[in-house]
Amino acid sequence: MTPTFPLLTAGVDEVGRGPLAGPVIAAAVILDPDNPIAGIGDSKKLSDRRRQLLSVLIRKQAIAWAVGRAEAEEIDRLNILQASLLAMRRAVAALPIAAQHVMVDGNYCPELGCSVEAVVGGDASVAAIGAASIVAKVVRDREMIALDSRYPGYGFARHKGYPTRLHLEALSRLGVSEIHRRSFAPVKRLLQI
Repeated sequence: MTPTFPLLTAGVDEVGRGPLAGPVIAAAVILDPDNPIAGIGDSKKLSDRRRQLLSVLIRKQAIAWAVGRAEAEEIDRLNILQASLLAMRRAVAALPIAAQHVMVDGNYCPELGCSVEAVVGGDASVAAIGAASIVAKVVRDREMIALDSRYPGYGFARHKGYPTRLHLEALSRLGVSEIHRRSFAPVKRLLQI
C-alpha cells in the first residue's frame, strides 16, 4: 500500500482592495503542521504590534511564504478584483516550494496550476490564510509608510491609502499622485474637474 502524505497547502489572502492609492498585496503561506503558531487570525482584528510579531514568526517558522503584488496602474487597467487575483497568482508562483493545494480567503479563486478553493471568512478560520493575511498586511503597511516620505502631505503613514477624510482633503489640496488609483471614484472625480 502506498503511504499518503498531506498536501502542501498554501493559504492566500490579499490586502489593499479598498484604498485609493498604492498596490494591492497578496501573500501565500505554507505553514508547518508540526510547528504551529499560536494567535494567528484575521489581520484586521489584531493590533499592529501583534501583527508585526506574528509576521516575524510566520516568516521564520513557515515551510514557505511569498508575496505578490499588483500596482495602481494594473488595478486601473484590469479592475481591482482582477488585479487582486493577479497579485495572488504572483504570490503563489513566488513560493520557493510549490503548493499542491491553495485555499484563498473570499469567494473568488485565481487560476493556478494546482487545486484551489475559496473559503469565505478563511482569514479567521484557516490558519494558513490568516498567516497570509498577516504577512500581506504588514508588508503593505510598511510600504505605505515608506511612500509617505516620497509623497509628503497625503498622510499615507496614517491611513495607508484608504479613503479617510484626511486623505480626501489632502487629495483635493495636493492633486492626484502617480500611486493613486485613477479608476476609483474619488480620484476619477478629481481628474475630471
